[in-house]
Amino acid sequence: MKHLTDQNDSVHGGRRRFVKGLTTAGMLGSLSGLGLLASQQAYAAPGSQVPVLDGPDFDLTIAEMPVNFTGTPRIATAVNGSIPAPVLRMREGDDITIRVTNTMKVTSSIHWHGLILPVEMDGVPGLSFAGIRPGETYVYRFKAVQSGTYWYHSHSGYQEQTGMYGSIVIEPRAADPVHYDRDYVVVLSDWSDERPESIYAKLKKMSHYYNTRERTLGDFTAEVSKNGLSQAVSDRAMWNQMRMSDRDISDVTGWTYTYLANGQTPNQGWEGIFKPGERVRLRFINAAAMTFFDVRIPGLKMEMVATDGQNIRPVKGIDEFRIGVAETYDVIVQPGAGAYTIFSQAIDRSGYARGTLTSQAGQKAAIPALDAMPTLTHGDMGMGGTMGGMDHSMMGHNMAGMDHSQMGDDMAGMDHSMMTPSGQVEIATGPHIDMFASDPQVRLNDPGVGLRNNGRRVLTYADIRNLTPTIDKRPPSREVELHMTGNMSRYMWSFNGVKFADAKPIGLRFGERVRFTLINDTMMNHPVHLHGMWSELETGDNNYLPRKHTIVVQPGAKISYLVTADAKGQWAYHCHLIYHMEGMFRRVVVA
Repeated sequence: MKHLTDQNDSVHGGRRRFVKGLTTAGMLGSLSGLGLLASQQAYAAPGSQVPVLDGPDFDLTIAEMPVNFTGTPRIATAVNGSIPAPVLRMREGDDITIRVTNTMKVTSSIHWHGLILPVEMDGVPGLSFAGIRPGETYVYRFKAVQSGTYWYHSHSGYQEQTGMYGSIVIEPRAADPVHYDRDYVVVLSDWSDERPESIYAKLKKMSHYYNTRERTLGDFTAEVSKNGLSQAVSDRAMWNQMRMSDRDISDVTGWTYTYLANGQTPNQGWEGIFKPGERVRLRFINAAAMTFFDVRIPGLKMEMVATDGQNIRPVKGIDEFRIGVAETYDVIVQPGAGAYTIFSQAIDRSGYARGTLTSQAGQKAAIPALDAMPTLTHGDMGMGGTMGGMDHSMMGHNMAGMDHSQMGDDMAGMDHSMMTPSGQVEIATGPHIDMFASDPQVRLNDPGVGLRNNGRRVLTYADIRNLTPTIDKRPPSREVELHMTGNMSRYMWSFNGVKFADAKPIGLRFGERVRFTLINDTMMNHPVHLHGMWSELETGDNNYLPRKHTIVVQPGAKISYLVTADAKGQWAYHCHLIYHMEGMFRRVVVA
């Protein structure tokens, strides 16, 4: 067993081990720091002192906790007195028992994101169980049938936004195909001093409330200088006609968010120590409520070895990658002596989270400047690069006078009723939709808005191949096509123009192989999560389809993946942006 005598000091007591001499995470409540040692690798505690609990038995307590990330005291939702919640380490093949006690005055829950388990253990109130009521303890029991990096979070109200999220690391039963000497979890998140209910209320009243960097006269003057008056006027006219903004990148921005890495603010910074020449595994988890991050470590190339907990064929020479909300990515770096900044800037460039990899405690590296705020293009609007591709007949402001009583049920996934006689998906029209993409493209090799042609090697979905062969090689027997729809001015989100409250479930037959095709008719990136089953992304190589639990659909794009319906029950299926979820949500029933 490898032991880091200069960093880890084992303290017996249940399954906890602690690390001495690390800084706090800026909280009024105490956070316990710990390290976990295992065969062949040294599991080092995050500098934010996030607890590490070793399975197969766990005890978790949900409680409100005072915190202070910004200089203003607030109340957060914590697990075992920690934000992020404790790292749960378990072993593939073990029978896991997790006792969760809710000490709050409201119902809570924990969903084990990406874990394949029985439906009654999935942790979604109203679907898989009733939730954990105040004062009650709920016992989760399941077998760890997989290995890799995953995470867990509340599926009740906005508790995830207020701090209730943590990481899961499942060690493989067999030899790990990834060689590394040191292992860190890096949990990225977004914190606001505002109550989530207040954020949502502001978005409903004014969807661009948090976008403080809309275009100005100075921007227009610069565009005239660069492209000429005619082109500049034409571009502005297009966006004005659509009543949209090409700077509508994120609904909630750094105007209210403080971005955290392992519970540390950018001023504090998370710290991970290594010995020069070691292969360091970084397990990135995006536990944010609304924020996509673009991650890079200046001075270091990254080797991507896993996504969403699943090993992939290593992709070497990566400078940067985008991690959508709820995704996980594992990278290997091999730094020399010195310090390196782990720089995770928000997709809209309104702020960043940061950490430091260093060979000597306390060393810091330069923090890069934020990239320029990106702007959306015609392609991001699903227009195929031409203004003529936009169909304005779907604009919400033209729909206000329609009779909505004749709106059809949601057809998606309900056997053959999902198709009209012409073979097209039926989409309910009305105030839920203010646009649709008339020419959506599959853009697997597109790094996305803000990352194109930036001079860095950026990972794309097209780079990802599963390490082991696809298990179910049957072709799909049918296709479920869903349009991701919305009305930004009214802040309404839906699938196929029908919000969750009015939608029929998506029905799957047990054992069937189905293709899901998602078409993003909105200007936002949407991370879509199917509970209970793998989503196998169609990247062009059907023999090595990457297995993911969360699929990002770019603005104006379409994407497809295969699902084997091998888990009976009713499962949640939704956009993982917390303020989109109420409408962009479906129940998937496997019977």
